[in-house]
Amino acid sequence: MSGEVLQLRGVGVKRDQAMLLRDVDWTVHENERWVVIGPNGAGKTTLLQVAATLLFPTVGTVDVLGERLGRTDVFELRPRIGFASAAVADRVPRNEKVIDLVLTASYAILGRSREEYESADVTRAVELLEALGCAELLRRTFSTLSEGERKRVQIARALMPDPELLLLDEPAAGLDLGGREDLVTRLGMLANDPAAPTMVLVTHHVEEVPDGFTHAMLLRRGAVVAQGKVDEVFTDEHLTECFGLPLQVERHNNRWRAYGRASGAAASEP
Repeated sequence: MSGEVLQLRGVGVKRDQAMLLRDVDWTVHENERWVVIGPNGAGKTTLLQVAATLLFPTVGTVDVLGERLGRTDVFELRPRIGFASAAVADRVPRNEKVIDLVLTASYAILGRSREEYESADVTRAVELLEALGCAELLRRTFSTLSEGERKRVQIARALMPDPELLLLDEPAAGLDLGGREDLVTRLGMLANDPAAPTMVLVTHHVEEVPDGFTHAMLLRRGAVVAQGKVDEVFTDEHLTECFGLPLQVERHNNRWRAYGRASGAAASEP
C-alpha cells in the first residue's frame, strides 16, 4: 500500500443531474485520523460511501487499501473496512441481540443464523463492548437500546473484524450532551491508541471532533474547501467559507468550538 490507505483522484459522483462530489483529490495515509466536516448536502456521506466501496465514482479513480475500485472484488475488500452509519443501523433485524450484532461483523453480515463462532471471537466481541461501555448490553436486543447505546454498539461492530480502515458516519448525531461527550471521549481514546486502525469520521460540528484526530477536510456543495492538518484547516477563514456564515473557531484542552461572528461586533466592543 506504500502507506496509502485511501487515494482519490479527480473523483466526481453524479446522481440524476446533480453532482454530489466534484473533482475530489484526497490521500489518507496509515495511522492518520481524519475528520470530514461540512453543511448538509455537502457530500460528506457520499464521500464516505465511496471510501467504504459502497458507491463507485462517476469519474475519477479510487484506491482503497491498495486496491483500485472497478478492478477488484469489493466483497473481499469490505471485511477489511469497518463502517458505522445510520444506514447500517436501519438494516439491523429488530430482535438481533447486541452480542450477535457484533459477532456477525466477522462474516460481514447482519442477522445471525446458524453460523458458528469460535470462543476467541466471542471474547473479542465482549472486550470491544466493554471498551465502549456496553458490556451490560450484550444480551439486550438492538431495538431496545437508546440512541447513544446504539452508536457505541455500532462502533464495536465496526471494530470486530480488526479493520485496517474505520469509517464513522456522524457517530454523535442525535445524542444529548452527556451521550455526545461520553462517545467523543471514547473515540479520543481510540484515536490516541497506536494499534487502532486508520480512521475517518464525518460530522457537521467541530465540537464533535475527538482529541487525537490529525487531519481535516472541509466540504461544500461537493467540492473540497480545504484539507490538511487539523490546525491548518480549522481556521476562521476556512470555516466561514465552508458554511457561508462568519464563524470564529477556538481550541481548548484539545477540543474545538465554533460560533457565529455578528458583523461589526468587534468594532462595537469597548
